[in-house]
Amino acid sequence: MVVGAFAFLTPVFIQAALTLGLLWWGALLRARDLRSGTVETRDIALREPNWPRQTTQVVNAYQNQLELPVLFYVAMLLALLTGHPTLGIAILAWLFAVARLLHALVHVTTNDVRRRGAAFGMGLILVTLVWIFLAVELIAA
Repeated sequence: MVVGAFAFLTPVFIQAALTLGLLWWGALLRARDLRSGTVETRDIALREPNWPRQTTQVVNAYQNQLELPVLFYVAMLLALLTGHPTLGIAILAWLFAVARLLHALVHVTTNDVRRRGAAFGMGLILVTLVWIFLAVELIAA
């Protein structure tokens, strides 16, 4: 069953908003750290890990949004372009967006590796299922 644009695209927009929000937050934290003198440019010019903990957590959370979610974006675009935005894929997309929000929340707060890993693993399972559902839809078409 094909679903409407709202049900299908909203998780994509949520994921994009999460990524952009973390990027802006990280940029503001880095600017603050440099302005305040907490960090000197010579100490980070070659990507040395000399940023304060909170800044590092937020920037790492942002960078992680450029890894697994790439597979999500491609699958969702492929589903749209091929006319297969199904209910099953939409449900998985919503669950993926929630898993990524939880992953980022843990990343920028407690950074508990077990919880973060569980959220990451859930996202991995969900994006894998999106690809399986999409492959079945496209092969069956």
